[in-house]
Amino acid sequence: MDQRPLGLLTIHVKRGINLAIRDARSSDPYVVLSVGDQSLKTRVVKKNCNPTWNEEFSFAIKDPNVPIRLTVFDKDKFTGDDKMGDANIDIQAYLEALKMGMELLRLPNGCAIKRVEPNRQNCLSDESSIVWNNGKITQDMILRLNNVECGEVELMLEWHEGPGCRGLLPSS
Repeated sequence: MDQRPLGLLTIHVKRGINLAIRDARSSDPYVVLSVGDQSLKTRVVKKNCNPTWNEEFSFAIKDPNVPIRLTVFDKDKFTGDDKMGDANIDIQAYLEALKMGMELLRLPNGCAIKRVEPNRQNCLSDESSIVWNNGKITQDMILRLNNVECGEVELMLEWHEGPGCRGLLPSS
């Protein structure tokens, strides 16, 4: 079996919205993203329940069915970090849009290719658009955190196929 990744998924972690309070009056949040055995985390934003991270992380995607997990934590100095919620990032609709390939070249910039509605299977808090812009397909989303009283995280997905990647489309 071909062990090369299909491509690289860049996840731009933009900001947290109304995150839970885990310290006296605020929290010191950071995000951990995990895909299979890959795990990366943002910097800690001190004393802020509406933090802005604006950080990008790229993951080699070998199997599109492996869940992408986002977990928010509150950094604590003297005890273990407190969990502030989690969510799965559903990329299936995004990957389907990417498979449209060359058909998209005729679309105008800023054109929404697909809209994804929130449902019980995804963690979307609002409709998410997959957009064709400047030769790239991106998806902005706001995820509602599970296992916590409140909180959302805003993200953007972007796909890259480079040297050493198999690609999403079967080679002919």
